[in-house]
Amino acid sequence: MRAQDALPAAIRRLSDAGVPDAALDARKLLAHALRLPPDRMTLHLGDAMTAGDIARFDAAITARAMRQPVSQIIGHRDFFGRSFRVTPDVLDPRPETEVLVLAALAEPFDRVLDLGTGSGCILLTLLAERPEASGVGTDLSDAALTVAAANRHRLGLEARAELRAGNWFGAVAGQGMFDLVVSNPPYIAAADLPDLDPEVRNWEPLLALSPGGDGLDSYRALAHGVADHLAPGGRLMAETGPTQGPSVKALWHQAGLQRVAILPDLDGRDRVVVGFAP
Repeated sequence: MRAQDALPAAIRRLSDAGVPDAALDARKLLAHALRLPPDRMTLHLGDAMTAGDIARFDAAITARAMRQPVSQIIGHRDFFGRSFRVTPDVLDPRPETEVLVLAALAEPFDRVLDLGTGSGCILLTLLAERPEASGVGTDLSDAALTVAAANRHRLGLEARAELRAGNWFGAVAGQGMFDLVVSNPPYIAAADLPDLDPEVRNWEPLLALSPGGDGLDSYRALAHGVADHLAPGGRLMAETGPTQGPSVKALWHQAGLQRVAILPDLDGRDRVVVGFAP
């Protein structure tokens, strides 16, 4: 069987399973099965597939038909121009989160704290972009920290990125002050969980998706503890859901932060709330 002959049936399987962008996903998974960069696959569509190629492609299509995210199947996701290892133990890095990274990079920082680091994509990207900076990433999940450690190694950032297990600021007690605190915390309200896409609801860690209740408990924890860890003039920045900006802005004000602002994503939706320590 040639590679180009395997695609139509795979696309039909994904379409029948309700997968959006079935043709695009099938091509990505075929490239993965052929162990080719996606941008090189067109040159090899006429090649004969080995038995191993066919088995890998069938397994990948079967997983995608079960709505497992492509990033988990192929094991990585591109974020801010770099490749990050992804597993079901961490959130899939998303383009919206790049808004947080861009905003963080808009002003200088020397020491950054990433609360709920997951794959480490925020912390490690910031440090890769700022070679003079160092930082700490924390997470409650040991499995997530294992993924972050693998990404740290891939990017050669072991000397500047420390990873710690723990809940919010409890993981950095006694670690001094930071001039940038960032977080993409769990923020999905409990009532909204059933409405999530199956790729998210069934395959990403609930611990990283929702704190339960109204979805704002993570921001309450950030606002409550930030004063003891944010250096004078430092910034607290957090990603939010598109309807949560005003509520989080109010929490930042209650925490004594100044120049609080809501930043939009590329679609114009509220996405990041930033505030400055006095």
